[in-house]
Amino acid sequence: MALALGGFGIGTTEFVAMGLLRDIARDLLPDLYGQSQEEALARAGVVISAYALGVVVGAPTIAAFAARFPRKKLLIWLTVAFTAGTVASALAPTFETVVLFRFIAGLPHGAYFGVAALVAAQLMGPAKRGQAVALVLSGLTIANVVGVPLITALGQQSSWRVAYLVVAAVFLASTAAIVAAVPRQPGDPHATIRRELRAFTRPAVWFALMTGALGFGGFFAVYSYVSPMATEVAGAPERLVPVALVVLGLGTTVGNVIGGRMSDSSAIRAVFYLFGAFAVAQIVLIVLSPTFIGLLVGLFLVGGVGAGLSPAIQTRLMDVAGDSQTMAAAVNHASLNIGNSIGAALGGAVIAANLGYIAPAWVGLALCVPGALFAFGGWLVTRRHADAGVAGAAHEPALVEADHAG
Repeated sequence: MALALGGFGIGTTEFVAMGLLRDIARDLLPDLYGQSQEEALARAGVVISAYALGVVVGAPTIAAFAARFPRKKLLIWLTVAFTAGTVASALAPTFETVVLFRFIAGLPHGAYFGVAALVAAQLMGPAKRGQAVALVLSGLTIANVVGVPLITALGQQSSWRVAYLVVAAVFLASTAAIVAAVPRQPGDPHATIRRELRAFTRPAVWFALMTGALGFGGFFAVYSYVSPMATEVAGAPERLVPVALVVLGLGTTVGNVIGGRMSDSSAIRAVFYLFGAFAVAQIVLIVLSPTFIGLLVGLFLVGGVGAGLSPAIQTRLMDVAGDSQTMAAAVNHASLNIGNSIGAALGGAVIAANLGYIAPAWVGLALCVPGALFAFGGWLVTRRHADAGVAGAAHEPALVEADHAG
């Protein structure tokens, strides 16, 4: 629960900008907002992309240098860093400085989830790695149900800056919880920077990372623009945006649990099933979005299937990374936040091109194709290694058999 509380803080700091994007644009880009709301919203999406870029940079960097450190102490320092970065974001005076501090706030993200996943997996045992990852991520998904909508509503009533200060208080609470409840767990005494970086010499790792980036690109293309979808496509008043976020968050909570359980049976098979379901969810969203109830149904499905992909890809990386477990656990979140950046950027681009506020869902649907192709490529690579009897290669199940990957 203490580890999940840290995930709750991360979920709020990462996703609260989605519901407050219009407020951020109105406050920090007043001239552009007065000329064109579409262009202002698209540019404000850089705030989301900057955080995601911080995750991409910080995850492999911190993982490479910190694998030997005691894990509890490392988690404490990471949550302290989150607190400082979030406070700085709230107090930054200009759009450019907000973007800078959102980048800095994103640096600990991947390392936190990576180390927390390893701690949870060790506590629960190898047969329940997928569920351990899902439990850590449950804080993030619950944030989408409770934290993000409540803080979004608070930010709409007061200021987006107040919203970020509340998020910083959540990180202070998570720091205290980790100090009090997380058992001490040593780092890996044999870990070296070279050994952790060796993960990137494995083709299957790259295939898994690309799968995560493209899959979550489709998710974040939708999530980044929930606010204008609700108000401009479904015609709902702005006060109902938090309701849309709650429904999407409920979907991610359910999907995360299901994805974790599917991953314990076979991570790679779970990825394929979930990509197929993800394409269907995007189509449902596109078709039903003109009504608010229909939009809620589509958002629930997109959130559920998208969240289910996260523990599946995390477990898949642990299967194929060999000894570089800290790096694999951390860079998964770099991959997912590359998807965050890609999705926010492409979603903003199609909106700025006057293709409509539902156009990001078409982006999400399109990204399902290369995501599934990269997953299939990764399966082929490790399957060939297994067939050739390569020492240490991960065992790959046939896609139609009930076998345990790795």
